[in-house]
Parts: sequence; structure tokens; C-alpha cells
Amino acid sequence: MGETEMIAPGRPDEVLPRKASRETRREQLIEATLKVIAERGFARTTMSDVASCAGLSHGLVNFHFQSKERLFSETLRYLSAEYLLNWQTALEAAGADPVCQLDALLRADFNEAICTPIRLAAWCAFWAEAGSRPLYQQQCGPNDVTYSLIQQAICSKVIALGGYDLRAERVARVLRVTSEGVWLDMLTLVEPYSRDEALTTLFTCAASFFPRHFSAAGMLRQ
Repeated sequence: MGETEMIAPGRPDEVLPRKASRETRREQLIEATLKVIAERGFARTTMSDVASCAGLSHGLVNFHFQSKERLFSETLRYLSAEYLLNWQTALEAAGADPVCQLDALLRADFNEAICTPIRLAAWCAFWAEAGSRPLYQQQCGPNDVTYSLIQQAICSKVIALGGYDLRAERVARVLRVTSEGVWLDMLTLVEPYSRDEALTTLFTCAASFFPRHFSAAGMLRQ
């Protein structure tokens, strides 16, 4: 059989050979799963749908993932790892200043690489599906705890820096649920606002807690 080429789902400019590596093929199938979940929802997604979206056989999906449950588990693991790498990379680039760190952490949620309609829909599908909650806790729970503790620690440093009368745990929680709520808005509104407006909304929240360090545009240069 010749080296037939095909377009990777969600990546219109990337051509994959039929004899792509195992990891490349798995990623192709996971990207197809994200797209199908976004279009059909969690419960209605089937392995046949994923195979069709990826332009591959049902047998190849079975070869890589064995079951729908395993496919969903690996897809959620992929999403979680992608999200973790995104904010950790942003935080590392921010340096030691806690205000810069908080600014970077908030902006990371609206990085165009992860804040896409397909990924937002997939996240919301996993959040909303009762049957996926144990799976979510298994795959994402430890990363969520790590994120929350780091965000809380950064908020604590900003509170100390500015002499604010605030509880770091509560501030971090409000910022987190605001970010998640804006994601939901971007997915469900008839006329969703832009990523820039979403980020401005989140920074407006941050500015209400830390007015000497943030505005609706982000951190204030000292």
C-alpha cells in the first residue's frame, strides 16, 4: 500500500502519512475525539464517529484505545496535560514577581492554543456529564489541586505586597470560577464575546481585589 496522505483533524495545513508513528496517530484520533464531542456531545460520541472524523478505520481506533471509555480517558488526560503545560510555561516565563505571575496565570486561560471553541466545548462536556465525574477526578483532580494551591500562594504574596485585607483562598477561588464562567459564556452565548473581552472581564475581577496592582487591561506597571 502506498504512502497515502491525509489531513489531521483540526489542523488543516498538516498532512499525515498513512504510516504515521503510533503517537502521531493517537494524537490524530484524540483531536478527532475532541471535535466530535464538541459537535455531538459526550454521550452521543461513538468510536465510529471518531474514526470517520479522523478518516481512519474503526479497527484502528480499537487498536489504539480498545474501548470508548479508554478513548475518553486518554482524551481527557491529553486535555489536562495540555492545560497544565500551558499555565506552567506562562508562569515560568513570568519570573519571580507575584504580580507578574498572577497576570501570566490569568492570561494563560485565554491563550489561543487552548481557548478554542472545540476545546471549550470538550471541557464543558466533561464537566457536565455526570458519568464522567469519576474519570475527571482521576485524570484532572491532582492537576486542579496543584493549580489552585499555586494560584492561592501567588494571591497571598500579592495581598502581602499591597497590604490588602483579603483571604488568599477566597480570592483565588473567585478568580478561578470567573475564568471558568467566562469560558462557559464564550461557548453558550448566542453572540459570544471575544477572547480579548473575556480576558478584560477576568482582569476587571482581579482589579476589584487588587486595585493598586491591576486594571481591566491587566497588571499595572509599578
